[in-house]
Amino acid sequence: MAARRLTLLLGMVVMLTVHAELQLPSEIHVASEVWEGHTNADGTGMGWDILREVFEPAGVTLRTQSVPYTRAVGLVQRGGVDAWVGSYRNEVDEGVHYPRWHYDSEQISALGLKSRPAPTLERLGELRLIWMRGYEYQRYLPNVRHYREVRRHSGILGMLDHGHADFYIDARVEIEVVLAEAAQEIRDRYQVADLKWLPLYLGFADNSRGRALADLFDQRMEQLVEAGTLKPIFERWQQPYPFD
Repeated sequence: MAARRLTLLLGMVVMLTVHAELQLPSEIHVASEVWEGHTNADGTGMGWDILREVFEPAGVTLRTQSVPYTRAVGLVQRGGVDAWVGSYRNEVDEGVHYPRWHYDSEQISALGLKSRPAPTLERLGELRLIWMRGYEYQRYLPNVRHYREVRRHSGILGMLDHGHADFYIDARVEIEVVLAEAAQEIRDRYQVADLKWLPLYLGFADNSRGRALADLFDQRMEQLVEAGTLKPIFERWQQPYPFD
């Protein structure tokens, strides 16, 4: 019992030292688009669970905010929140600080009609692509030349059906949501081709508070990955573990 109390006391001393060195706030405000099962509006989801495990044992309470993706980025750039969820590395150049560690990875895929040849990374330059506004896939996929950004998912299948684009690019889980909203006879006309895995990051505000929180994030992620602490979260949400 005495040894356990000593261990807890030493842990508290370490946390207090970290707070003093990094000048940490007591809360972190994080914005995200609503992605089902990842960042739900009610604060549930795998992404939110990961961030709670990262920050709250270190004495920093997670506060979540649900907004469209581009607005989340703008809030960080203006210092309205501390970070946003689901960024690719160096996706945004101004007013953003990226940590060393990612917190997840996602499979980037292409959705298109089965009547078209399946796309490959090498052939992307020949294709007319669409994706959601702000996602910047041209930075991470090779050979991209012809692309448009769209503001909502609702018209994507229509654009593909009418030949306004060849393929829609997004995370596979998001493509499955688009297909799930269509009738079975419509879904049967489409194919999904996996292209590339991309790590997902938090984009922190480029100020002293954001950098201190990013430093804490990197410290905690290194500890948690080494200890395997995050694996049960990925297992609970039935998602692949990205740190093996």
